[in-house]
Amino acid sequence: MVGAIFWLASELIHLLILAIIAAAVLSMLVAFGIANPRNQFVYTVGDFLTRITDPVLRPIRRVIPYMGNIDISPVIAILLLEALQMVLADLYGQIVMRGLAF
Repeated sequence: MVGAIFWLASELIHLLILAIIAAAVLSMLVAFGIANPRNQFVYTVGDFLTRITDPVLRPIRRVIPYMGNIDISPVIAILLLEALQMVLADLYGQIVMRGLAF
């Protein structure tokens, strides 16, 4: 049961990282004029990705300003999420080693 909870948390973090990457790529495609934001599909995907990633990126954007026209908050968010994944893996390893997992 404990293993399933840690697995689910790890997978959700991984999906959030993929959503951040997809949002950054879509943002660049829109900025360079490759994807048209007036297209219904592009707008829907962009809106979904913004709603998913904004709760993670907004606090980072408040602390770290833009560097010129470059937003580095997705990179910092991915690094923090990867660190969280490592902490969860270590915590799970400690729980298993102590025999508390059932």
